[in-house]
Amino acid sequence: MARMHTRRRGQSRSTKPLRKEVPEWVTLSSDEIEKKVVELAKLDNSTSKVGIIMRDMYGVPDITLSTGKKVSKILEESDVAPEYPEDFVNLVTKALRLRKHLAVNHKDQHNKRALNVTEAKVRRLGKYYRQRGVLSVDWKYDPKTVERLITQ
Repeated sequence: MARMHTRRRGQSRSTKPLRKEVPEWVTLSSDEIEKKVVELAKLDNSTSKVGIIMRDMYGVPDITLSTGKKVSKILEESDVAPEYPEDFVNLVTKALRLRKHLAVNHKDQHNKRALNVTEAKVRRLGKYYRQRGVLSVDWKYDPKTVERLITQ
């Protein structure tokens, strides 16, 4: 499928191996994995960072396969979930970085377009999360107010 804001197609990349059961070499039980995930999240690690740490340091190749739940679901159940989803925060942070860059370099046409593309993605993702109930129904993207929400 073609990408929305470029004329390129998707990038080919490696895929995760198809597994139906937990590998035998995983030493942690599902309860231990859930406790470690909550512990790592309390140390202000994002959900993706938690997954990387669990893979690299604890030898858990797939948390969902081992526990039957995604990392965000585990965090929601233990009331440690972040206020906003990680993908949304990353996009907003990128848009804010581009705004700060353009305040200094106002003739940078490439980054003006990049800002427009990024803010379109933020609005589209905001619409999705409003429909799902993650964001409030009256939420609207405004760079000044979003910066205060994200930096808190």
